[in-house]
Amino acid sequence: MNTSDFNFDLPEELIAQHPSGVRGQDKLMLLGRKNGQIQHFMMDDLPKLIQPGTLMVFNNSRVRRARVYGIKETTGRETEFMFLNTIDKDCLIWNTMVKNAKKQKPGMNYKFPDGTVAQIIEHEGNSGTEFRALKFDFPIDENWFEKNGHIPLPPYIKRGDTEEDSERYQNVYANMTGSAACPTAGLHFTNEMLSRLDECGIDRAFVTLHVGLGTFLPVRESQIENHKMHEEWYTISNETATKINNAKKEGRPVLAVGTTSVRTLESAAQKIIKNGGIPGKNAEWIQAGTNSTNIFMYPGYDFQVVDQMFTNFHTPESTLIMLVSAFAGRDNILNAYNIAVQNKYRFFSYGDCMFIK
Repeated sequence: MNTSDFNFDLPEELIAQHPSGVRGQDKLMLLGRKNGQIQHFMMDDLPKLIQPGTLMVFNNSRVRRARVYGIKETTGRETEFMFLNTIDKDCLIWNTMVKNAKKQKPGMNYKFPDGTVAQIIEHEGNSGTEFRALKFDFPIDENWFEKNGHIPLPPYIKRGDTEEDSERYQNVYANMTGSAACPTAGLHFTNEMLSRLDECGIDRAFVTLHVGLGTFLPVRESQIENHKMHEEWYTISNETATKINNAKKEGRPVLAVGTTSVRTLESAAQKIIKNGGIPGKNAEWIQAGTNSTNIFMYPGYDFQVVDQMFTNFHTPESTLIMLVSAFAGRDNILNAYNIAVQNKYRFFSYGDCMFIK
């Protein structure tokens, strides 16, 4: 398939630059997965749209203050680094995404706000890309990011981060720090909404996938089959695996909140398939554990675990719009997006939401 097959016209004014005035006060589009039927609601209506007994699966990864500015010692100029993941077990070497990467070369030193100095070093696979490995003299921990870092708002939000973003660019249930971007479908949920879902007999489970390289990279291939996803790490607890397997056995829907939850659940199922199992037949649907994934879902993918999806509206020609197109059909998705534009839905991280059922 062509990457251009997933393009659509989006007026710039519909790209949300700020969160809604009150968390959870957002538009909600209900899309029929099979028939493409569209209905318009508000997020407040969600509990009545979900069948009792449904298992909702959330990604509890928390965003670190991963955007850090360093001063290049040779020029005194400020350079922006996005810290993505540690490369070594001692947390001395970090993989980063760098602005003006061609000018940031191995051997160059950078001083960060607290006086820490780090050096770019050679790292396999980074040559000629926007990524650089930074080596420190001591382990970098979350306290360091809290002192030196900024909330890593995505590039389509054309402003600096504020104190408001410290709260609004985190999910209320997030408790496992490690993402370089927020799993933003969860931003629509308040503690009150979670309580209402409980009262409606809707079950809940959590997975952890730390959002990394794949989120930031555009699809540069003209044919989507040639695109390669970077690896990200995910964890599924024993409790969550048991809940998911029980829901599938009992015929209760599994509703994944966000594309990262989808990728986690389907990656776990694919691992079973690679080991010779058939999810739901001669094997469980998923198993607990920590693993890496570079799964790339586009039309033609056969979903094993996820029955329903709650998600945001995604960028044109991105792996995310390809994923939701795999789930609900490209024509259904593009039609829904065009209707969302006509109805002035807000798009992307701080925008409105879609429930695919």
